[in-house]
Amino acid sequence: MDYDFFVIGGGSGGIRAARTAAQLGARVAVAEQGPLGGTCVNVGCVPKKLFVYAAEFSKAFAHAGDFGWQLTSPQFDWSTLIGNKNTAIERLNGIYRQLLEKANVSLYETRARVTGAHEISLDDGQRISARHIVVATGGQPTRPPIPGAEHGIVSDDAFYLEQLPQRVVIVGGGYIGVEFAGIFHGLGVETVLMHRGDMILRGFDDDSRQFLAEQLQAQGIDLRFNTGISAIEKHDRLHIKTDNGDTEVADCVLFATGRKPNTEYLGLAELGVELTASGAILVDQQYSTAVDSIHAVGDVIDRVMLTPMALAEGTTVAQRLFGDGGAQPDYEQVPTCVFAQPSMASIGLNERQAQEQDMTVEVYRHQFRPLQYSLVETPLRCLVKLVVEKDSQRVVGAFMVGPDAGEIMQGLAIAMRAGATKQDFDATLGIHPTSAEEFVSL
Repeated sequence: MDYDFFVIGGGSGGIRAARTAAQLGARVAVAEQGPLGGTCVNVGCVPKKLFVYAAEFSKAFAHAGDFGWQLTSPQFDWSTLIGNKNTAIERLNGIYRQLLEKANVSLYETRARVTGAHEISLDDGQRISARHIVVATGGQPTRPPIPGAEHGIVSDDAFYLEQLPQRVVIVGGGYIGVEFAGIFHGLGVETVLMHRGDMILRGFDDDSRQFLAEQLQAQGIDLRFNTGISAIEKHDRLHIKTDNGDTEVADCVLFATGRKPNTEYLGLAELGVELTASGAILVDQQYSTAVDSIHAVGDVIDRVMLTPMALAEGTTVAQRLFGDGGAQPDYEQVPTCVFAQPSMASIGLNERQAQEQDMTVEVYRHQFRPLQYSLVETPLRCLVKLVVEKDSQRVVGAFMVGPDAGEIMQGLAIAMRAGATKQDFDATLGIHPTSAEEFVSL
């Protein structure tokens, strides 16, 4: 075999798997046709969070006067943000390349296809053999099958817009749609979010998503529930026809209507690898497919589409094949954050999920006005919430909507993984004055 371990996909999961296997003594290669780092680095977590930071300055400027600062009218330049973002991403691309080089991982900068249980064919004509193949090709955003869909953009495109629109319609109420609604609104764009359901963020904690929706509306984001779009026509601007028979006019339509796994080109089904209806790769608990030598990790298996989970899965595969077995990632207590404005973070079970596990719970929740809002005129507030198993008093769920929710939830995730009880929370001294202390005073 040319290699012990061949990884298709140079994103977070693929690169982590490759580096770990190489450190364990395997001969390793990676094939990636695009910039290294995958979705997260190039068109996902990293640039999105940079955009969130940019958008949050508008609130800081608006509130500065109440804290004694006298400012001239601030001006925002979209091209400066895009240019600086591109520079930061290119630096990260280079870091990923250096990581592979230091680990002695061969890099093929071309598209790869699996043509045998131990064979990979590259677009440049090379055929390579490998004892194990890992597919870590991630996913991509989808567009709805409606007339004029080509006139809209998806989240990947939003990071490279030539100019900032004056009015945007976002289609979809999942976390991507909600995050971009906050970004565009914070940068001064008139923002409408249309969602087919009756509430944003389906699948998240009900109290949290309802509270967040109220916060978004209070800031001026136009949320349209039970509303889909049926067509887009391009005139001087975009004319969006809704299912309700209305027509909206905007400069930009952003589709945040879901993602699909990148498996179409790979040739996996022909080899006997099982795929779901959406194209996701079916794997067992060891991340192996129906073909023993072919494995898959990350968004392409459509389990938990988060960068830290892809990293954990990639590590597990490499450790199992070349090391001491590796620890299985925990899919039960997964800390997450929706980087809306305000942000919404969570870990563990909400009431509905606890009931599905026949668990009797106690719920502690509190809404409050954080100190940073005490001098300003704003309707914004915070929400904190704990779900506690009644018999053991173990905290099984924690939720927050408010500034720095993700930063606060990371610490709670450690406590919950260690089995903290409500009494442990109660006995912990709060850091005063902070929003985080509300969790130990519920």
